[in-house]
Formats: sequence, structure tokens, C-alpha cells
Amino acid sequence: MSREKDIYKVTLWGSFVNAILVAFKFAAGIFGHSAAMIADAVHSLSDFATDIVVLIFVKISHKPKDKSHDYGHGKYETLATTLIGAVLFIVAIGIFAEGVKKIMFWGNGGSLVMPGKLALWAALVSIVLKEFVFQYTNYKAKHLDSQALKANAWHHRSDALSSVGTAIGIGGALIGGERWAVLDPIASLVVGALIVKVALDLLKNGVGDLMEQSLPEETENEIIDIVKSVPEVVEPHELCTRRIGNHYAIEMHVLMNGDIPLKDAHDKASEIENLLKQRYGDNTHIVIHVEPIEEPHR
Repeated sequence: MSREKDIYKVTLWGSFVNAILVAFKFAAGIFGHSAAMIADAVHSLSDFATDIVVLIFVKISHKPKDKSHDYGHGKYETLATTLIGAVLFIVAIGIFAEGVKKIMFWGNGGSLVMPGKLALWAALVSIVLKEFVFQYTNYKAKHLDSQALKANAWHHRSDALSSVGTAIGIGGALIGGERWAVLDPIASLVVGALIVKVALDLLKNGVGDLMEQSLPEETENEIIDIVKSVPEVVEPHELCTRRIGNHYAIEMHVLMNGDIPLKDAHDKASEIENLLKQRYGDNTHIVIHVEPIEEPHR
């Protein structure tokens, strides 16, 4: 199965689970009188929306390079990651604001409606299903080296964590009675805070790659070590790296003996390229600029 089809399969499974949970949670939140569960349902709805984003953008990102995209369309996958982070952040702020509003209402003497057992069962079912979907999606994201799939996996995990907070709030309110009904909106604040953290991490990575952020220092050091392992190639410098979707782009200058034939210099550059592609994949974009030195390096 191709990478694109594999990502589609994983995402479709996740969207199927999300569709079921959205309907179940909204029903449980409305009929179970739970603000935390309705917030959780909104989170699941955002999960479903981001599944659609992944399906659309991954399709585009796998298109081959063309006249107007010399480096391919890999950045669309990074854009999907960024959009997922943005959606998560907006959802989290909305959940947080609604929770604060209800807590202030309770603090001013208002009476909150007690959540029902249906809402608690919905939260428990959501925890089990979304944690399973997270584990499956995250495993596939690592195997396929997909940023968008990894982002979506953590969206699933944030939904599971959201349901944990919801279950604690609803369960505490049911056990403690009406005076503890405020635990329900408090749970929604915890949910909102957790989602904000995940959203900011996704935005940091996505925006960083869109702004041509370099690869991690340990990866760049590994690249230098690979180049240095090639005989008669010395002083790799002016290394420039970035991500293009799930692929790497590597550009650098190296020094070689200026007296060797052009073909030999070309063969050495090709050897470097082959070693880097063996390590980082055949679709790695590599540019090696060869410079002469007066004397062989000692």
C-alpha cells in the first residue's frame, strides 16, 4: 500500500470514530445536562473537521513536482499540521471561556444543573475509543514519517485527555451532589488548558517548518559526520537544511583536492548524495557544491 493510501486509511478510521462520538457526546451533553460533555463534543467535532483537512492536504502533498512547484507539494502537509493546531487553539479558548462564565455564575450564587449519568458513560466510552485511535494513528505517523498524521494523532490524544477531565468533573458532581455541580465547568477549564498546550506545540512545529526552520542540531551534526566519512572530502560547511513536508532538503559546500579530475569530484559528490539518501530517504533534496583546495587535506 502506498504512503498516501496508508495515511488515508488511518485517517478514515479516525474520522469514523469521531463521527460516532460527536453524535453520542452531543446527545449525552444535552440530555445529561453537562457543560463539560458539550465542550467535549465540540472538541470531537473539531477532530472530525481536522480529519477532513488531513485527507484534503495529504492528497495535494503527494502530487509530484510540476512547473510551478519545483520542490513538490510537501509543504501542504505542513500547512495541514498548522491548521490543525490553529483549530485546536480556537476550540480550547472557546471551551475555556464557557467554563469561566459558568464558574462565575455559580460564584455569584447561581445554581448549576447537575450532570446526568449518561454524560459520564459518554466520557468513559470516549476515553477508551480515542486512546485506541491515538495509539494506532501515532504508530502509523512514526512509520510513515507524516507530520499531519502525527498532529492528528495528538488531536485524538487531546480528545481522550479532554474526556478524562470531563469524566472526573461529571463523576465528582454526581458523587458530591448539587453543591459540587461546579466541578463540571471546572473540568471544562482543565480540558481547555490541556488542548491549548497541544495546539501551541503543533503551531510551533508547523509554523517553524513553513518559515524554513532548520533541522534539529543533532540531525545537522549527523549529516556533517556522514559527509566527513567520505574519503578525500573535507571541511563540509555552509550547511543549510529544512523540511519539505515529510522530506528533508540539504544543501552544503565541501572541499576537495583541486587537482583531481572533474569526474572524480562528481563521483565523490554522488557518493555523498547516495549516503544521505540511504539515511534520510530517496526523496531527500540534496545540493552539494564542490570547492577546490590548493593542497590535499592532511
